[in-house]
Amino acid sequence: MEVSFKNYLISDDRFKINREIVLDFLSKSYWAKNRAPERILKSIETSHCYGVYCEDDQIGFARVITDEATFYYICDVFVLEEYRGQGIGKKLIETIVHSERYEWMTGLLGTADAHGLYEQYGFGKDPERFMRRPPQSRMK
Repeated sequence: MEVSFKNYLISDDRFKINREIVLDFLSKSYWAKNRAPERILKSIETSHCYGVYCEDDQIGFARVITDEATFYYICDVFVLEEYRGQGIGKKLIETIVHSERYEWMTGLLGTADAHGLYEQYGFGKDPERFMRRPPQSRMK
């Protein structure tokens, strides 16, 4: 799948993903800064990944985890700072949530600071239903 947006391309071709860009960004993010690089690389290999490109340079990313039947979970969404404010993140989320692949599934995600963005695409807060169990130890 490829979607053109302004001068950008959104693609779900995992082989186009610039793993160094993803590793660099996530290592500095509030949500993944403690994730080991090998865990990040494994997550790319086992998820549906979406890259955003300006010419040949990757400038954005999102990852979707799914059981292919009932739910999908959007995570690790980012647009590089110098490209923000142009609607790229919105188009990336729009592309994912309007994909036929996820059409009849429940969408989930976690965010500390982008509730307004995701609410535009039908996500709502549900603090009474979901629980979280953090990792119990680090893989060796």
